[in-house]
Amino acid sequence: MSAPKRSVCRVCILSAFCIATGTATVFSQGPGAAGPSEIDNVKKQMLQMEEQLRMLRQKVEELEAKPSTAPKPNLTQEKADGITEQRLRDLERQVQQERTASRGILAPFNPKISVNGLFSAAMFSEKDNLNFGDHDPQVQGFNVQNVELHLQGTVDPYFQVDTNIVTTIKKGETTIELEEMYGTSLALPANLQLVAGQYFTRFGRQNRQHPHQWDFVDQPVILNRIFGPDGLRGPGAQLSWLAPTPFYLEFIGSAQQGEGEIATSFLSKPGETVRGYTLIDRPVRKIGDLLYMPRVVTSFGLTDEVTVALGSSALFGPNASGTNNRTNVYGADLYVKWKPVNHSHGFPFVAWQTEYLFRDYQAGPDDVNGIPPSRPKDFGFYSQLLYGFTYRWVAGFRLNYVNSSGGDVAAPFLVTLAQRDLVGERWRLAPNVSFYPSEFSKFRLQYNLDFAASRGREAVHGVFLQAEFNIGEHGAHSF
Repeated sequence: MSAPKRSVCRVCILSAFCIATGTATVFSQGPGAAGPSEIDNVKKQMLQMEEQLRMLRQKVEELEAKPSTAPKPNLTQEKADGITEQRLRDLERQVQQERTASRGILAPFNPKISVNGLFSAAMFSEKDNLNFGDHDPQVQGFNVQNVELHLQGTVDPYFQVDTNIVTTIKKGETTIELEEMYGTSLALPANLQLVAGQYFTRFGRQNRQHPHQWDFVDQPVILNRIFGPDGLRGPGAQLSWLAPTPFYLEFIGSAQQGEGEIATSFLSKPGETVRGYTLIDRPVRKIGDLLYMPRVVTSFGLTDEVTVALGSSALFGPNASGTNNRTNVYGADLYVKWKPVNHSHGFPFVAWQTEYLFRDYQAGPDDVNGIPPSRPKDFGFYSQLLYGFTYRWVAGFRLNYVNSSGGDVAAPFLVTLAQRDLVGERWRLAPNVSFYPSEFSKFRLQYNLDFAASRGREAVHGVFLQAEFNIGEHGAHSF
């Protein structure tokens, strides 16, 4: 088509767009938005535009009816074509901006959805191994450690909701549970933030992390002994305050329901045992029967390349070894990370993380077995070092140590090997190496060397090859 024809066609398109835009603008204002005189003016403008379009169509038909000849260069027409093309580009840019704005308006109604799968192959030197966490590899061969459906979305300008639905498979049995669903406030004054719902207790650094966030294949031994196979969580409310200091300083307090298998050191589940004492059915009857946690955490830059985070936590709540017995747990955590100023994609780096926990458990009397009351204690730590030595590759080493004291009167009632494994001294050494093809996948090789007093301190070996796959948009993890 010749340059004059192209120009006429473009003018037609622009005119049609203007008519559509003007019409949409008038009707989008809603009933009663414009008076009679304004509507009459718009009608007149539309009639004029329709007449212009009719004349332009007629001109196009006349040009198309003429024989085609090679057009002579017309600098004025070329300039007009350039202006028309620029106007078209501007209109396309406006349309794109309108689309982006509409997506922003609809974003709160479209939650972030992701699915994470964590799988492993495991081999142990003993049939009865020492991996007791719900998300640890526990059987010879292939394990489904965790499949997590995560949803995160904004409720309104005041709250955001996170939901985690978890599936595990053990010996062919599939379990699906609502692991977490909690709302987080977005607009409280005075640097306050409220969390309410079902959530992992924010004790220390490791307890609140999901399995795909772990730096090792399995749960630290001390957390498994004090908080049970699945960590400490439950329904409740948490209030935190970020102090207006030049460095990060946060104070946190929470109250939760300390019942079920997810609260091993507290009300737990009737019929279970802790240090040889059989637990009774002790429901929550008063406000003092809730589980309370204070925590303080601070973080600061030691240098431009070194960041330090320090935390201290405590737990106070009832336990079900007696009608009025209580449990106290104390903990301290430290995290130090070095990352050079001139890093590439976060590499290289060195990160050191350690936690110490102490449990004071007021036990008994056990009327079923005739065990008098006692005051057993459990304590221990883990310390791990990670070295991101090159892009996508991380080497790690973790040292675990736990021990016990007191409660000797109940020792004869630790009748199963699993009960004895949760008492006394234990060490674990665990080196590993991880490869991250991208932020959505991971492969990890780990070796465990365990020594437990309950096994005569003979070495128990474990080798694991873990794979993780993640699809969808997942919210950022906390530092």
